[in-house]
Amino acid sequence: MSAELLPEPSRNGASSGDFARSRPRERTVQTAGQDAGASFLFGGDTANRLIAPEWPRLAIPMLLAPIVLGLLSFSVPNVLGLVLVLAAATAAHFSKIAIRLEGDRSLETGKRMALMGLSVAVPMFLFGSAMGIMGGTGQFDWFHCLSIVATMALLATVIQSGRLVSVLASQVAIWAGVTCVASRVGGFLALGLGLTIATVTYLRQRKIDLLLREAAETNQRAQTRAQEILSDYEETGQGWFWETDRRGQLTYVSARVAETIGRQVDEMLGRPFSELFNLTEQSGEGERTLAFHLSARSSFSELAVRAAASEEERWWSITGRPTYDTFNNFTGFRGSGTDLTEKRRSQEHASRLAHFDSLTGLSNRFRMSQTLEKILLAPQVHHRACAVFLLDLDRFKQVNDTLGHPAGDALLKQVAQRLERVVGKMGRVGRLGGDEFQVILPGKIEREQLGHLAARVIESLSQPYSIDGSRVMIGASVGIALAPDDGMTSEALIRNADLALYAAKDGGRGRFHFYAADLHSDAEERRKMEDDLRDAISSGGLELYYQPVVQTATEKITGFEALLRWNHPEQGWISPSRFIPVAEDTGLIAQIGEWALRTACQDLAKWPENVRVAVNVSPLQFANPSLPVVVTSALASAQVAPERLELEITESVFLNDDEGTDQMFKSLKAIGVRLALDDFGTGYSSLGYLRTAPFDKIKIDQSFVRGATQPGSRNGAIIASIVSLAEALGMETTAEGVETLDELDLVRMLGCSHVQGYIYERPLSAMNAGARLSTGLMAIAQGPRSSRAARQSMLRKVVLDHGGHHYNAMIRNISQTGALIEGLWNVPAGTIFRVQLADNHVVTATCRWSNDDRMGVEFSLPLRLDEGGRIAAVAGRMAAASSDQDMIVQRKVG
Repeated sequence: MSAELLPEPSRNGASSGDFARSRPRERTVQTAGQDAGASFLFGGDTANRLIAPEWPRLAIPMLLAPIVLGLLSFSVPNVLGLVLVLAAATAAHFSKIAIRLEGDRSLETGKRMALMGLSVAVPMFLFGSAMGIMGGTGQFDWFHCLSIVATMALLATVIQSGRLVSVLASQVAIWAGVTCVASRVGGFLALGLGLTIATVTYLRQRKIDLLLREAAETNQRAQTRAQEILSDYEETGQGWFWETDRRGQLTYVSARVAETIGRQVDEMLGRPFSELFNLTEQSGEGERTLAFHLSARSSFSELAVRAAASEEERWWSITGRPTYDTFNNFTGFRGSGTDLTEKRRSQEHASRLAHFDSLTGLSNRFRMSQTLEKILLAPQVHHRACAVFLLDLDRFKQVNDTLGHPAGDALLKQVAQRLERVVGKMGRVGRLGGDEFQVILPGKIEREQLGHLAARVIESLSQPYSIDGSRVMIGASVGIALAPDDGMTSEALIRNADLALYAAKDGGRGRFHFYAADLHSDAEERRKMEDDLRDAISSGGLELYYQPVVQTATEKITGFEALLRWNHPEQGWISPSRFIPVAEDTGLIAQIGEWALRTACQDLAKWPENVRVAVNVSPLQFANPSLPVVVTSALASAQVAPERLELEITESVFLNDDEGTDQMFKSLKAIGVRLALDDFGTGYSSLGYLRTAPFDKIKIDQSFVRGATQPGSRNGAIIASIVSLAEALGMETTAEGVETLDELDLVRMLGCSHVQGYIYERPLSAMNAGARLSTGLMAIAQGPRSSRAARQSMLRKVVLDHGGHHYNAMIRNISQTGALIEGLWNVPAGTIFRVQLADNHVVTATCRWSNDDRMGVEFSLPLRLDEGGRIAAVAGRMAAASSDQDMIVQRKVG
């Protein structure tokens, strides 16, 4: 029976079965292609021999067996045993004749089985009988004889390894020979049992061979299917194949490739493989990599190359392996390729997303961080200088809350465009997230120039925006940090710029601030204040104080304004101008505002029916759609009539003039509460909102009241204009901050309907306010007839001249008529100085009092005021310095 050999795979192009190999396959025998049961007879012998070529050598250990037994027992084996051993060894030795016959002649299986019986079974049976006789006569120990038999059986198994029928024949024969000596019946039983086992084993092996044949046929079908799939893969354009000869010239290429580069397949065959690609536009690394692999005859995988296509840019990913013939000679390359164009475009898009903000197109946080790191790690020290701007948009959250997030996104796009226009080529602009932007300006730039740039940025971003037909107003605050002055690492620089940004926002927003070392302590103080404020809210540490509002015509108390106060357990009374900004930035203002509303209503319920209370509403509260619900709940809980509650709203709520603002006013008026416009004239510049906003009262800010009685002040005209406007619109007016009798006379003369200030009463606790009301509603004005000239706090170096001697000193505050100066000790009263306030501006001053290093001086002539009511001699320098220093901003809180 002969075995079938696998045919050599076809070498015709892409259908070749050994396309992916780099070396030729060895010719192998398809075992499963043999007749069923053949492996039982022949094992893995490719010559299909039943008898192993080494079998004749078994005669040697057979002859040695009796010698070993004689040595172990010191006796000579009997004659019959020796004769049988010699007969077995002779039969084994002459089995080489049977081996030659089996190999040289095409014998039938039955004859070959007979030869195997004579050559294998007979010698083993004779040897087993000999060992049985030697052990049965008692001449040798049975244990030794059986050990010899087992050893010989093992040797036969090893020699006939893989030929299962020969192994079974040798095993059954040798043990049957032993058994026949001991018991003939047992011997025959052993022979029968051996034949039975051989038959069962043969049938089992035949079943296994059938299964192997089926598996081989399945594998052949799978190979055929794989070839068809590869053909479909090539024809549908999902991929392509190529092959070159040893000189690098194409011997096969898919039609899809030739079509892509605009050539015919026949035209490409015999041309260099490199003509498929446009290597002139490759990066140097890619070109060298391809050339290296081709010259070094090494495999390469997924190498990106550009196709030699002229119409459009196409990229391929190619893979290749060298091929060798049966003598290990290099015959060329074979490989495959796939289209990489879309994947490359996707990678470029992903790379852009990783480095640029998807909404605005600006650099994102990652790219800005890379830019800053590159500057700070420059090899040359003088190249490490740069400036970092951190920008935060003021009132941006109100846009999202009122107009929605799509409007907020549109606003951010316009902000990005304006930023890029202002910064231009000076630096890189990026968006860090939300409404936070960053500008990096490389190189050393003077602070003055940076200040001008920051001012232009703020001015540009503060101009009105048009979003979906709505007019939107926002602002911007800028924090500035410089390298290497403010930090040598990106972390330190960003942290310090952030501190400067917080300082700018604390200074009133819409301004810029340079980093200073003391901002670290300010930040820590702010953090501690935030924690303490949270504790105060939860533990009831906040209080409401009430300042009376008096009707000018009757001098009767008509109501109170609720003012927020905080008595800190360690620091004492803390000004609202310090903790209200913290509450606004952290979002605590909403919780505080609701508490103030409810508390004011509870206190109002204890007062006479004709007394009102005014509560300030922050812009954040006003933007919250749930404000009408909170107001209604507070009134219902306290059982107070809605008209007794007055909500004071600042002009900043109109910065986003939209339907949400109008709807909020309608909802509040529907409840029945009164509405007052607070701090009128200090913020929003447009008066258009007064046409529709349903205000009951306009409150004149105290900045217009103070100094109104001073000669040359225009504040009185402004107050008169506001009163006329309010009367025309049917609204009341309240003048805030009235402290002197002449100010009271002025606002009464100008027609203000109500007055609020120290001239009548300072803010009272809830208990004291109730006690005050129990004495009646009449209010008596008590205070100085006129106030001293308005003073301006400042820190300014001046030079004092006395008798030709010059002294350096510092002005602490100044008014039209005098100043507080420190730096000279124990100056006698009446000493006259010449004070140089500014270039070409010298005044004469007389010391009126002194205490240690401080003294109060009176000017011989009053100083002139500018249009803003400031000292003209120092106003210019104060304005120039204000861009680098925090300005004191008074806030209305409640």
